[in-house]
Amino acid sequence: MKAQEREVLLEALQARFENNMHRHKAIAWADVQARLEAHPGALKSLHEMEATGGEPDVIGQDKKTGGLTFCDCSAETPGGRRSLCYDREALDARKEHKPQSSAIEVAAAMGIELLTEEQYRELQTLGEFDLKTSSWIATPPDLRALGGALFGDRRYGRVFVYHNGAQSYYAARGFRGALRV
Repeated sequence: MKAQEREVLLEALQARFENNMHRHKAIAWADVQARLEAHPGALKSLHEMEATGGEPDVIGQDKKTGGLTFCDCSAETPGGRRSLCYDREALDARKEHKPQSSAIEVAAAMGIELLTEEQYRELQTLGEFDLKTSSWIATPPDLRALGGALFGDRRYGRVFVYHNGAQSYYAARGFRGALRV
């Protein structure tokens, strides 16, 4: 990442951090910046999250290690990560009309992970997300072995987690990612 791109990204992250203090009440920006400077590889992932419309922000901190968790906090599932089936197995199973990739593969290439159901529900306590879209979430292996995958959204003032065939994909379904730094 070029120095100018790095600075633009850090400015965007700082502005979002300062405008959304309810997501990270006990964390100071100076601590976030120090953590990012100590882990420069994380900036590449955050840049990808930002570039695909995720609007990453700090949503938590590990009390033991001091590690920070960044998450996509865009109001709707990131626009640059939609129309993806769940994983490679699902992509390979499609006979026709294949999407370009899968949520698991795109997340891995970005250096992030799909949110778990617990993380997705936790995120929803910080705001109202996915009012018009939905997001794939990490699916337990036993469910995935049966051909399904999980996704979540918010409708009627409630958070819902549903299932769908892992090979399905929709223009309004993408994925939210988490990055631990």
